[in-house]
Amino acid sequence: MDMSELTALLTPEGLRLLDEVGPIASAGEVAGAVSRLRAAGHSPDLVSAVVGQAHLRTKAVPKFGGFAERMLFTRAGLEQATRLGVAARHAGRMRRAGITRVADLGCGIGGDSLAFAGAGLSVVAVDADEVTAAIAAYNLAPFGERGSLSERSETKRVERPQGVEATVTVQHGTAEDFVSADFPSANFGEVHDLRTNSADSSEDAALLRDSRTAVWLDPARRTTGHSETRRVTASDYSPSLDWAFALAARMPTGIKLGPGHDRDSLPADVEAQWVSADGSVVELVLWSRELARDGVRRAALVIRGDESHELTAGADAEDAEVRELGAFLHEPDGAVIRARLIGDVARSIDAGMLDEKIAYLTGDAALTSPFVQSFRVREVMAANPKAINTVLRAADIGTIEIKKRGMDIDPAAFRKKLSLKGSQTATLILTRVGDRRMAILADRV
Repeated sequence: MDMSELTALLTPEGLRLLDEVGPIASAGEVAGAVSRLRAAGHSPDLVSAVVGQAHLRTKAVPKFGGFAERMLFTRAGLEQATRLGVAARHAGRMRRAGITRVADLGCGIGGDSLAFAGAGLSVVAVDADEVTAAIAAYNLAPFGERGSLSERSETKRVERPQGVEATVTVQHGTAEDFVSADFPSANFGEVHDLRTNSADSSEDAALLRDSRTAVWLDPARRTTGHSETRRVTASDYSPSLDWAFALAARMPTGIKLGPGHDRDSLPADVEAQWVSADGSVVELVLWSRELARDGVRRAALVIRGDESHELTAGADAEDAEVRELGAFLHEPDGAVIRARLIGDVARSIDAGMLDEKIAYLTGDAALTSPFVQSFRVREVMAANPKAINTVLRAADIGTIEIKKRGMDIDPAAFRKKLSLKGSQTATLILTRVGDRRMAILADRV
């Protein structure tokens, strides 16, 4: 979306038309809506904006639920946005740490700021892209009585829980400029606390020096802007990670990174929390200073629906010993694997590693955990279609879930080689122990 499309959309006619169009899920529905709206005489800019937003709103439902139908998005902004349920947990951590104000530097479409404001935290939301910042201002408007995009001035009011007033401000600018404006003499090469570094006593400049203020950073990991995105390397982050880590060393900060970020580059003095939501590892957050919990350097937060469970440790866990395949096989959650806490989970369910290089656990104890998916082993065979099909026919299997680890196999292509004509269901686990490739037929526990 460009500014001309956004301008056309942010009119009474544009917003009314967006509501009237309703959800658009498929490419066919997109084409049909474009033809229908153009035939009705609407301008190309308005049609493009309305149809694009209706399609993005539909795609946003898994992240934002019912809020999506009243929000605006960019493709890149939606792709990088934090799920609202995850962001709400981040906001809860802020409040428990005594934080009352958050500078969301690189706010994107405002998803994290929505959660912060909803938790009663005052927010300054900043984004370097003008269209994205304008969309963030729109998305945050329900929390305020007035206000839109500003240059460090316009403010929107938010009602805080327990009747305490808070504010939300959206600004167009870079994270670096925001910090340098508040701390004109700050030098990240020096070791000091930013809160004691500036004599400027203005209200805005005092924000980051307040002990109740934290920073939230979601450095851009893709192309700047709002069109199609591409992957970038760690050195292409904006703001740079060196800058972000230096800021985190000097005031309470949360830094959102991709879950596969190089662990060797992480600062030693932060809490690293990997988060999975409904089976997918969605992010790594680094928490510094007051936002980091005492004695915690590694954490795996596992969210499934409305439930969440967390495993924490002061360091990477020592792996459990390797065992022969037992009566049960357990697959650790991806957040546990990324946090390298597999050994702690294994010991909690009396299990060991199936192979020292493969993240499967095994044991004979009928135990499970929120941090694993557990399977009862039926039969073991060679990992080739002929041997597997013999077992599938004998077990009357017609529906199969395929999981694999440590084997270069495309599950979709492998499925086509299987004879699935029975009435029963099962899970087929393809893996290896040392040089031996094996297939395990199992049932979910």
